[in-house]
Amino acid sequence: MSLRAGSHAATSTLKKIAADMSNIIESLDTRELHFEGEEVDSEVVNDPKGAVCIPFSAIYHTHGFKEPGTQTYLTGCPVRVRVLEVERFTSTKKVPSPNVYTIELTHGEFTWQVKRKFKHFQEFHRELLRYKAFVRIPIPTRSHTVRRQSIKRGEPRQMPSLPHTAESTVREEHFSSRRKQLEDYLTKILKMPMYRNYHGTMEFIGVSQLSFIHDLGPKGIEGLIMKRSGGHRIPGLNCCGQGRMCYRWSKRWLVVKDSFLLYMKPDSGAIAFVLLVDKEFNIKIGQKETETKYGLQIDNLSRSLILKCNSYRHAQWWRQGIDEFIRKHGKDFLTQHRFGSYAAVQENTLAKWYVNAKWYFEDVANAMEAAKEEIFITDWWLSPEIFMKRPVVEGNRWRLDCILKRKAQQGVRIFVMLYKEVELALGINSEYSKRTLMHLHPNIKVMRHPDHVSSSVYLWAHHEKLVIVDQSVAFVGGIDLAYGRWDDDEHRLTDVGSVKRMAAVKSVSTTNLASAVESSECVPLQSQALSPESHLFQRNADDAPDISKMKGVGKPKKFSRFSIYKHLHKHGMHHADSVSSIDSESNKGSIRSLKTGVGELIGETRFWHGKDYCNFVFKDWVQLDKPFADFIDRYTTPRMPWHDISSVVHGKAARDVARHFIQRWNFTKIMKPKYRSLSYPFLLPKSQQTAHELKYQVPEAVHATVQVIRSAADWSAGIKYHEESIHNAYVSVIENSKHYIYIENQFFISCADDKVVWNKIGDAIAQRILKAHRENKRFRVYVVIPLLPGFEGDISTGGGNALQAIMHFNYRTMCRGENSILGQLKTEIGDKWINYISFCGLRTYAELEGKLVTELIYVHSKLLVADDNTVIIGSANINDRSMLGKRDSEMAIIVQDTETIPSVMDGEDYSAGKFAQSLRLRCFRVVLGGSDLSLEHQDPVCEKFFKEVWISTAARNATIFDKVFRCLPSDQVNNLTQLRDFINKPKLANDDPVKAAEELKKIRGFLVQFPFRFLEEEYLLPSVGTKESMVPMEVWT
Repeated sequence: MSLRAGSHAATSTLKKIAADMSNIIESLDTRELHFEGEEVDSEVVNDPKGAVCIPFSAIYHTHGFKEPGTQTYLTGCPVRVRVLEVERFTSTKKVPSPNVYTIELTHGEFTWQVKRKFKHFQEFHRELLRYKAFVRIPIPTRSHTVRRQSIKRGEPRQMPSLPHTAESTVREEHFSSRRKQLEDYLTKILKMPMYRNYHGTMEFIGVSQLSFIHDLGPKGIEGLIMKRSGGHRIPGLNCCGQGRMCYRWSKRWLVVKDSFLLYMKPDSGAIAFVLLVDKEFNIKIGQKETETKYGLQIDNLSRSLILKCNSYRHAQWWRQGIDEFIRKHGKDFLTQHRFGSYAAVQENTLAKWYVNAKWYFEDVANAMEAAKEEIFITDWWLSPEIFMKRPVVEGNRWRLDCILKRKAQQGVRIFVMLYKEVELALGINSEYSKRTLMHLHPNIKVMRHPDHVSSSVYLWAHHEKLVIVDQSVAFVGGIDLAYGRWDDDEHRLTDVGSVKRMAAVKSVSTTNLASAVESSECVPLQSQALSPESHLFQRNADDAPDISKMKGVGKPKKFSRFSIYKHLHKHGMHHADSVSSIDSESNKGSIRSLKTGVGELIGETRFWHGKDYCNFVFKDWVQLDKPFADFIDRYTTPRMPWHDISSVVHGKAARDVARHFIQRWNFTKIMKPKYRSLSYPFLLPKSQQTAHELKYQVPEAVHATVQVIRSAADWSAGIKYHEESIHNAYVSVIENSKHYIYIENQFFISCADDKVVWNKIGDAIAQRILKAHRENKRFRVYVVIPLLPGFEGDISTGGGNALQAIMHFNYRTMCRGENSILGQLKTEIGDKWINYISFCGLRTYAELEGKLVTELIYVHSKLLVADDNTVIIGSANINDRSMLGKRDSEMAIIVQDTETIPSVMDGEDYSAGKFAQSLRLRCFRVVLGGSDLSLEHQDPVCEKFFKEVWISTAARNATIFDKVFRCLPSDQVNNLTQLRDFINKPKLANDDPVKAAEELKKIRGFLVQFPFRFLEEEYLLPSVGTKESMVPMEVWT
């Protein structure tokens, strides 16, 4: 009873308030009335700059066209109307000839045109009258009630009248007054929110929820149209049958933007397809071309879309409207660009390079933190639990999954595309990565591709590594956000100690925790002591390393950090961070002060947590679902350092990178049935016209000319013709280089024989050297590749079939056989090749638990620098998989300097590019030792540098390593019998560690000569009967 009484009281109160409100509204002068809250009459706001923009994120919140309360127009901004011209059409039929009015509308920064006949105005007017009557009927539905409430205040306005004179009786001289009448009629309608917000009005003037979004660029033609199903270029996406019976026709709202078209479902507002403008973009009309009466066919590289209009003239208007608009605003997308790329050459682009992942990860983390709308990520492999800033001094704040969760909670949309591996062949566990990320927040969407069975793609991979923020900042390069990648210029082999903080930094919390633990075991810990986010991310106890199994538990002095572990377990905080960010009393081992950007750190710091500490030639990753458990013993096995290169670009070039991601995302969405749901939205490319409006900028970037290049094909991006612009760019840069080429690459498989290997990079290098020799000019080629391919295998027993297969093709390119670079050179110039080209690898050494150890540095870079003015950085290896376009998908940029600095080349003054030269000098400094300002590195062509610095450093380092460690690969081992003898001989490192340490002091940098003769007497391709021999040869090349 009391409930009913309470509700009755509430209702009567509401009625009172409603009555009061209606009295107030009725007593207002209608001329002063502001309709619909914020919306105001067009007389009030005349300044379009004052209009409030519709955020770009509105594309993810579209509603059905008839739903009330949908924001279509800019708040506080009038729609201006001008009837520009009248076209008279003569008709062969006996009906009166119709007049077509071209109406120009302006709303804020947007201007567009529609063509309407007088009969369209009459139909529109009748519809508005019906709507006015309908609104007065109190139908008891929620949506109708909302509609009535929103427009009640507009009732006092009289609906404007339409001229009554029939069109046929209007003489030509009266057209201007008829134009004025229609202009006034439409202007009055659009001033009245009741009618302006009616879906019939929006249809009449050709606007939708996507019309006035600033970042989508200028407004093109829009309208309702019938579209036919099918027409996709990719087999399997269309109906199996042929002919009319198999097609479905659906009513859709077509929207034309400067670089794409899309259509929406009017009932739900869902974006149902996006068609990008590209070099194949073409529009045809007519029954013959389209097999449809009044048909309109729009083609691009991915689809042939057929639309149906209601007359031939209507189809012509559409064709003309789309064609003129795209040619005016999107002409860059209609042509193929240099090197056959989809992307134009973008001048005055801000760009920055990265050598090694430390600085790359930091800048990626900061850019993600600054994201406002979208983050796009695609990787060959992604590990959610990696730390982006190290050493870890702020708990989990900069762990990748925590950053993404934080941004998703702030409303940023995050889209991730992962390569779906063949599980038998690779252990990267993309399924775990997807599951982990998707559980963080509904705003994070993850797709995996390809489905090997349905797409019949078993051999190829998505290999590009991209992070794109708000389609304005794009990171492009060779570094996956994954385990094993983080490294700095020191390329450490060991990581057994803990961080000792020596200087105050922003986060005091870890220091407090550390000192609390040191002083007393029973101090209660605050759950936030490590990180404000620690409670967001509860993890299972399995993720913490199993202490009982770890070495060093019984050595309390040396490994006092384990007492802290007990403390963490006691307080349920072991998930917040691994041991390394917490202090330790022990500070033994090689003491070395590191400038890490977070104050001075002393001790052997733990930078690599759990699975991040790896040596994949020794052992491949296992149990990736337990990220913080070690899988190799860091007290006996050195890690394998990781040398890599990446870059970032801004503005138009970043838009181009985003466009590639969008193309792949939208293709995968259509391709895989599970992604067709609305929870995986279609992505829309932002306009190039707004690309200069950078809300965030990576520090220390320089201006240069940049072009985005890629390897893409039907299976990877859904396009009709494959693209191999990276291959074309490499060959072109090598052929046109004047002084030198510097290459760092994970593979070196080239020199086409048109049977097994097809890419032409090796041949271009050989021909360029021969040209220099014929012209008697100096020319240098530097090639740095890993000493061994990155496959698990014990090199002391030969390395295994996969490792040997890659070695075979690397050697076949460099020095074995007549097709090899040295083979081609020796035929013409004999041993003089040594003056032109040098092949090297990288190696380093350290002391681990009192024992000298060595390991190769894994070169994962994909870099070419030429003449200190041109650079290619990307994800593409020098092999057929990456270069041919039809195989792995890849992404790269070519940067040409516009800002120059005085330098020296071949002993003469030279204008070197800022971007290219600084990158080359940093690479030289890392591999040769020394500083960025080493004068001897300045001139990469002169005899002194090439012979006395580069070649002599590589030779000396290789000799010392050989003497101390008897390293593999080695020139002293030509077959497997010699290999067995070689490894059984004593090593100086074991026999006389003191003398060995003295020898190692003579090493400079990491550079070592590449051993050309290693296993040269063995046949390295997989032998018949092995599982590797059953794999097609293209897998290795």
